[in-house]
Amino acid sequence: MSSRTGWFRQKWVQSKRELPIHNSSAPDDQESLRTIRDASPLSSSSSPLTSPPPPSSLPAVLTSPVRWTRKYDLCLCYSRADVEVAMCMASYLEAQPRSLRCFLWQRDDRPGGAISTELCRAVQSSHCQALLITPNFIVDEWCKYLMHQALAEGPMSNCIIPLRLNLPFSQYPSELRFYSSIDLARNTEKEYELVFKTVLMHLAGMIKKAPEMHSSMDSSNNVLNVFSLNETLACSV
Repeated sequence: MSSRTGWFRQKWVQSKRELPIHNSSAPDDQESLRTIRDASPLSSSSSPLTSPPPPSSLPAVLTSPVRWTRKYDLCLCYSRADVEVAMCMASYLEAQPRSLRCFLWQRDDRPGGAISTELCRAVQSSHCQALLITPNFIVDEWCKYLMHQALAEGPMSNCIIPLRLNLPFSQYPSELRFYSSIDLARNTEKEYELVFKTVLMHLAGMIKKAPEMHSSMDSSNNVLNVFSLNETLACSV
């Protein structure tokens, strides 16, 4: 891993412990993975839907009720060969004062669940999806599956965040070429911060649209109520 990861590697690699994959349908299930389930600032054992961090410690956009309509702020999509990069990114984003809720499939999937179901659930339960696109990602069938699930959820939205690392443009997925991407090889910490700001921008957009959605629903209900009233009056004549 590049020296640019600096203190992230020193801080988290020491705290990782070896755990086998508990899902027999996961890829390469004969290998073991390194994970930081217990060391993560936001462990999966907590309940992010019911136990938000203190509002005073968070950016204003993260205190909105709109944020808590989904279990995770960001789903990290990556090849198991790039797990250390994903862990470093998650540790940065989950630490205060950012305090994002990240999904890492080795840490947060449910025991006994089919891997395809768990990946779909992760995408649907997250506001944004970060795709860690590396040479390993390109040849990983589960990564391709997860990428297509994310595209199906929001093909033209700003919830998909492509992250490039050591990948020639010629190998870059054609499905993502109309998205702006982040190059992690340039300045790791700066690019992690850009991921954080992108998530905040997406949430801010959702919060802005929330009153419009409620207004639209109220208008629809009013139309239905008027229709029902007119139908009742017509039947009584």
